[in-house]
Amino acid sequence: MGRVAGKAALITGAAGGLGQAMARMLVREGARVALSDLDLNGARALAETINAEHPGMAFAYEHDVTREDDWVRVVGAAVQDMGGLSILVNNAGIGGSLLWAEQDTLENWRKVQAVNLESVMLGCKHAMAPLRASGAGSIVNISSIAGLAAAPGMGVYNATKAAVWLYTKTVALECAKAGWNVRANSVHPVFIKTPILDPFIAMAGGDEANAHEKLARGIPLKRIGEPDDVAYCVLYLASDESKFVTGAEFKIDGGLTAQ
Repeated sequence: MGRVAGKAALITGAAGGLGQAMARMLVREGARVALSDLDLNGARALAETINAEHPGMAFAYEHDVTREDDWVRVVGAAVQDMGGLSILVNNAGIGGSLLWAEQDTLENWRKVQAVNLESVMLGCKHAMAPLRASGAGSIVNISSIAGLAAAPGMGVYNATKAAVWLYTKTVALECAKAGWNVRANSVHPVFIKTPILDPFIAMAGGDEANAHEKLARGIPLKRIGEPDDVAYCVLYLASDESKFVTGAEFKIDGGLTAQ
């Protein structure tokens, strides 16, 4: 029996990066996964790869996480295809442009806010009923170390990830107060080897190794993270091993915030 055997998870932004690592790990540990992404071809390709090894365990859906009607459709389809929903991983996110406050635009601000923050609210809202019905639901919201520590040029990213952090606590307290067995926790990675680092690589003239080395200099462990470093944390929070953990934040940061 795997650590999440018999559970069913919906993962947004699942076509690549962190989402893909989470999906693979949850399936290896026994969960069925609904893979949602704006990139339907990418989600389908991952589902086909997973199902080739674990038949019938993965389902793919096109999903614009900023649209409420898409959330209604995708949650409904996932519940029907998997027979229920016990795990929601709000993973979809974008970095936005690296702009200082004086340079930032309302268009950039609203775009990042819609994807990084409003999607989390919509996910918690529309997945709550099936999560309650599962008898042991878990919401895992992917925030960032950038939601706990600010940096120049990252204003909207910092703001949205900080809001996800506090909103997660609100959801956790509401579920506890209502007597629902649904937990909510946030995960805060530092630099992880995913496409979200592409702007930093571009700033380094396309030299990925050089960019990673520069990003690692401020991290006590002197390296950036791997997608599975985050996926293992999500696995723990999705499992019943964390049944007494709610309203907490988990830093996957190589010791950065301990300094």
